[in-house]
Amino acid sequence: METNEKERDILELRNISKSFDGKKVLDDLSLSIGKNEFITLLGPSGCGKSTTLRIIGGFVRPDSGSVLFEGKDITGLASEKRNVNTVFQKYSLFPHMNVEENIAFGLKLKKKSKAYIRDKIKYALKLVNLDGYEKRNTTALSGGQQQRVAIARAIVNEPEILLLDEPLGALDLKLRHDMQQELIRIKKEVGITFIYVTHDQEEALTMSDKIVVMNKGIIQQMGTSKSIYDEPQNAFVADFIGESNIINGVMPCDRVVEIFGVKIPCVDEGFAKGEQVDVVIRPEDLEIRPEGEGFFTGRVTSVLFKGAYYKINVCAGDYEWVSQSVNAPEVGTRVGLYVLPDNIQIMHKPKSEDAEIIKE
Repeated sequence: METNEKERDILELRNISKSFDGKKVLDDLSLSIGKNEFITLLGPSGCGKSTTLRIIGGFVRPDSGSVLFEGKDITGLASEKRNVNTVFQKYSLFPHMNVEENIAFGLKLKKKSKAYIRDKIKYALKLVNLDGYEKRNTTALSGGQQQRVAIARAIVNEPEILLLDEPLGALDLKLRHDMQQELIRIKKEVGITFIYVTHDQEEALTMSDKIVVMNKGIIQQMGTSKSIYDEPQNAFVADFIGESNIINGVMPCDRVVEIFGVKIPCVDEGFAKGEQVDVVIRPEDLEIRPEGEGFFTGRVTSVLFKGAYYKINVCAGDYEWVSQSVNAPEVGTRVGLYVLPDNIQIMHKPKSEDAEIIKE
């Protein structure tokens, strides 16, 4: 994303709002998407991410605002006239057609020559690792293979933007991980912009050049996977992107936060003296030490083996802390809890419920 070509915006949403049955789904949303970016719209169900995708694709008309493609207003342009293709979670393959007939469908509508269509099918099947599947019935394919056919069908039309609406949601865990890598590879090979919708945080963190975290029709934060994970801007983002310990705190002065009456050094400054804040500590940053060491002392309440690490719950200071470690203390053990100042994130309390912690 360092080249001038990639820095140019291919798509811009300006002040998009949309309501259904009187309920606002998107609220004055603005977003710029760079050429050749892999951008993911991430958020819980009902946050407006799929509606945003459908507005980009031309399937839904916004109540207000505009959609610009390379600077040209396409808000009123029909979906079939946009240089955009969509892959849905339900791949919508034609069951009465074989693989090559499904892939060729859009090209035939455009009245391309037989030789052109044949070459495009060959290229697309090689791209998605389905060489030799031309005559297969799509109903006989696995879920992953069907998804590849759907991607091939979209790519042969040479869209400048490929929209993907939770395309991996129906796949099992291993196949989903495999397909994540395949999508990254395909995106690099075809050199087009991918706009991906998911509620799966791991998927977003794994694949994206940029993540757009949404809640209640509002963008909460945009940035790289690392910046959003390491520097969440509010409690909602911290709670939604990975697991977090989110605790109420007070800033008595710069670079010091008070949690449960204990003053702990941090690196944040610029808060008002005595300001109520949200304190975020990631489980992997919370160290378990012998009793008496660290900022708090508590009792281990549970230990779960997660494969690469243990998830450890510790009750301390009227809070159930979560830690991750390759070593596991026994349940009931008294331990100390410690965190480096650099690993403590201090955030202003949200001014609206849109940025609050997700409530179960």
